[in-house]
Amino acid sequence: MMVCKRACVVVLGDVGRSPRMQYHALSLAKEGYNVDIIGYSGSAPHSDLLFSSKISFHYMNPSPSFISILPQFILYFLKVMWQSWFLIWTLFWIPKPNFYLVQNPPSIPTLPICWFVARIHRAQLAIDWHNYGYTIMGLTLGPNHVLTRVSHFIEAFFGRFAGINFCVTKAMSQDLHQNWGVCATTLYDRPAEIFRPISLFEKHELFLKLGKDYHEFSSSRPDDTLLTERFADGQVRLREDRPGLLVSSTSWTEDEDFSVLLDALDEYELNRSVNSSDYPPLMCVITGKGPLKNYYTNLIQTKHWQHVEICTPWLDPEDYPKLIASADLGVSLHTSSSGLDLPMKIVDMFGCGLPVCAIGYNCLKELITDGQNGMIFKTAGDLADKLLAWFHGFPRDNEENRQFYRRQLKVYQSLRWHKEWCKVALPLLSHNN
Repeated sequence: MMVCKRACVVVLGDVGRSPRMQYHALSLAKEGYNVDIIGYSGSAPHSDLLFSSKISFHYMNPSPSFISILPQFILYFLKVMWQSWFLIWTLFWIPKPNFYLVQNPPSIPTLPICWFVARIHRAQLAIDWHNYGYTIMGLTLGPNHVLTRVSHFIEAFFGRFAGINFCVTKAMSQDLHQNWGVCATTLYDRPAEIFRPISLFEKHELFLKLGKDYHEFSSSRPDDTLLTERFADGQVRLREDRPGLLVSSTSWTEDEDFSVLLDALDEYELNRSVNSSDYPPLMCVITGKGPLKNYYTNLIQTKHWQHVEICTPWLDPEDYPKLIASADLGVSLHTSSSGLDLPMKIVDMFGCGLPVCAIGYNCLKELITDGQNGMIFKTAGDLADKLLAWFHGFPRDNEENRQFYRRQLKVYQSLRWHKEWCKVALPLLSHNN
């Protein structure tokens, strides 16, 4: 008799904006598990999850909006109580799984509740450490705030009781073991199959589609775009007078200071004004949603650039990889509240064969080798210098240097998420199930 294998993936956040947990769910389904995903609705999950017969979504109700007028501490307490009730109800309502795979952060109330339910059901508890919740809280509340300290205690305490722990870097694995006695296996983020290089025709079709909603991509001719043109015989080519396409993605949070990019673009604008024949105009596309988006979009509107334009679209899940694959350079401003996680956006960009300019911090060397598969900068001036060097003579001159980086990324593209997951995660999750 065949035993039904079940897994429960818990994301106390927008499932559609949690790509790593979506990848976990897809890999589990590919390996024969029936998967229940618990989280919040909002952004659309990847279509492969939506159409999978083995994956079921269980969306939690958000806390009532009227409590937002209450003082911060009371608001947080009531929100946690609301989340706890719905999470407990859902965990007991769905079929008992072999294990619960929980995203951290957030830690409260996810870790204690999932530990409790796992004990009741005699199921395994697995934690996937993306970062530390207490360091993220510390960015806004301060490291000594009572909520920051409570989060620290809960992560340290319940992390020890998980039967399986995964984390995103070797540095985090060492930190978990040294400080909390948690033994975590490093499972590096790897690009999913959807993050790949695309054809020139696919790029053209994407720009035509984006041009319907964002004028920055459009052209005066209906069959052309700002970056590509189509001839009478149907052939497509890149325009010789196209701007350089710079791409970044963000959650618009405190751990990404986009004023660094804006300051660098100020310097690029100045150099382009003085040496117009040496540098192309720039189109900078920044995707994502988050709490600081309005702040930065208002700041962008104060700029009066003539040669630099910024567009901040929200893209369909299927269009985002295509945009990355169409760009000339990626930028990452992720610094990490703990200094121990790595930006998935870089992983996605590498999967598409896009070289990246990333702000440096402690463990970034686990992903980027400066001058080989990417470039690391420290300041806005440093970033400006790298942008000027990268786009000097664009699109014809200096192309060999740009292709050098793309060739280096072909090795990285050979190992995708599911293959890495099967090697590292599957043996641990399937043990004794």
